[in-house]
Amino acid sequence: MVCALAGTVLAACLVACTPVGAGDATPTPSRIATASPSAPTSPAAPTPTIDVPVQSSALSAPAAAVPPVRLRIDALGIDMPVTDVGIEPSGQMELPVDPAVAGWYRYGPDARSEAGNLMLAAHVDAPDYPIGPLARLRELGPGATLSIEAADGSSRGYVVESLTFYDKTALPTAELFARDGAPTLVIITCGGPFDPTTGRYRDNVVAIARQQ
Repeated sequence: MVCALAGTVLAACLVACTPVGAGDATPTPSRIATASPSAPTSPAAPTPTIDVPVQSSALSAPAAAVPPVRLRIDALGIDMPVTDVGIEPSGQMELPVDPAVAGWYRYGPDARSEAGNLMLAAHVDAPDYPIGPLARLRELGPGATLSIEAADGSSRGYVVESLTFYDKTALPTAELFARDGAPTLVIITCGGPFDPTTGRYRDNVVAIARQQ
């Protein structure tokens, strides 16, 4: 922001005039105004200058996201690739068609974020594909360890804090997609009974793990 400093100088002058009396042919000495010698004028003081720091108003480019590329859950024998996903036209989180691949919600925290929930999700199964690795997510217990490998070669470890089954209509999306708070890994897949009339599972299985 560029700041401007403005100074306003106000000068006031008062001039008094004494008129000479009308009708006098020759003014008497006592009535003649005598000009007093002018006092010497002091030179005007220089206007003080203040250097104002100038900063660019241009926004800095945001740091590039570091996507997660692999999810490992040793307790369940899971080692699966991760790809970035966005939002479906319906407003739901997009998921990879192949259940063997997890999707990372690219509009949320990434693998190196220092706050918020890193969101991963995958199908349990899909037509023409084998059962996916996250079909075993329901077996994960508190205290189990997970790890995420990032595209830059770094990795982070997490410890499972909770495993919860939610009816799909009651999934706390605002809480799960939080962008603040301690770095947390959230993994979601389907669970519960399968409804053949809708072609969907009733529940979502949600694992929450805190960064070690």
